[in-house]
Amino acid sequence: MDAKAMAAGPSVAPTLSAAASTALLTDRYELTMLQAALRSGAAHRRSVFEVFTRRLPDGRRYGVLAGTGRVLDAIANFRFDTAQLDWLADQRVVDEPTLRWLADYRFTGDVTGYPEGEVYFPGSPLLTVEGSFAEAVILETVILSILNFDSAVAAAASRMTAAAGERPCIEMGARRAHESAAVAAARAAYVAGFAATSDLQAGFSHGIPTTGTAAHAFTLLHDTEKDAFTAQIASMGTGTTLLVDTYDLAEAVRTAVEVAGPELGAVRIDSGDLTLLAHRVRRQLDDLGARQTRIIVTSDLDEYAIAALAAAPVDGYGVGTSLVTGSGHPTCAMVYKLVARAASADPDAPLVPVAKRSAGAKSSLGGRKWAARRLDADGVAEAEVVGTGEVPAELADRLLQVPLVRGGEPVGREPLAAVRERHRRAVAGLPLSATQLSRGEPVLPTELVLG
Repeated sequence: MDAKAMAAGPSVAPTLSAAASTALLTDRYELTMLQAALRSGAAHRRSVFEVFTRRLPDGRRYGVLAGTGRVLDAIANFRFDTAQLDWLADQRVVDEPTLRWLADYRFTGDVTGYPEGEVYFPGSPLLTVEGSFAEAVILETVILSILNFDSAVAAAASRMTAAAGERPCIEMGARRAHESAAVAAARAAYVAGFAATSDLQAGFSHGIPTTGTAAHAFTLLHDTEKDAFTAQIASMGTGTTLLVDTYDLAEAVRTAVEVAGPELGAVRIDSGDLTLLAHRVRRQLDDLGARQTRIIVTSDLDEYAIAALAAAPVDGYGVGTSLVTGSGHPTCAMVYKLVARAASADPDAPLVPVAKRSAGAKSSLGGRKWAARRLDADGVAEAEVVGTGEVPAELADRLLQVPLVRGGEPVGREPLAAVRERHRRAVAGLPLSATQLSRGEPVLPTELVLG
């Protein structure tokens, strides 16, 4: 890991070219429902779908919404091209009238929701999609695919950055995930406070700072460790980070300072008892006069390992596998449910609340929802209030949802820097117990106000 790169700000993201169609990133039953609804005449009824989760992963105190920006791109690029339509026809997924409808598909409805980076709780109406049943229902799978994965990574990242405090965390999980998921994971981690990523595509696509220097293979390539360090310093300068645990750690640290001098940027430890070794390496570096040389640790870290290193002389953390797998919770169990639909296909027909009524914990609450966060006298959040009908006057200035799409046009795109800052403020506004790693219930209760 490059010590200088971790502190660097994000570069400007390049202008995105036309993205590939997202139209087949869906389940077959979305299109078969569409076909049946077109045939019955109900497809054009105005409908309201809602994304929410019934519970947080066991032991988590809050969730983190991430992926909203990617959802806006996915909706904008939900277009069926000729090859896709030909394949649907060849596979007999849907009939000819449905294919003709899909050929002209453009989402023309509205989307509102929590802004990206915001925290959420069980029942929070994270995304509300309104349009005809036909145009809204087929977005279900791609929206849930993005939000469930990105939010799981962001929630894990938020716990890790909270445990790390002021020490930077580096995302380095690309080799532990699908290549596209790795880019999404780097973006979600950055939203939740990670300082940089090792993934160059994430840097190119999203303007995230990238960092990285050398692996053990580089040391093993050379005849001696000193040769490897000399080559790296000659190429990257003394501010680079040298990996010092290929052979003998103490000897490697001595050689690193001998080659680079006391201006050596950082050393990285990737194995062993990191707490013990960090103390030993810090003492050795100081004794060698390299008092400003930083110590970066990697090796299967998660939020608990990071917290355990709080008292160790560590300057940064590199996190891979646990991050891109949600630190044990790789999905947020978000669902996309129809909560209201028009009484008829008449554009002026009133909306009728609808809800799933089933045994167990899989029922839902009908009606379009609003959400607000109530604060106590000290300005600290004390409840997530979710309601239908009129918003109470005392909560009118605490509403959480914002416009994201209007008339089919995205209006909610924003820089990742703004999303990162929102997340920082959102967590800072929660009770202090929110960032404790001990198991517990959601830090805020969800209160329902039914109009």
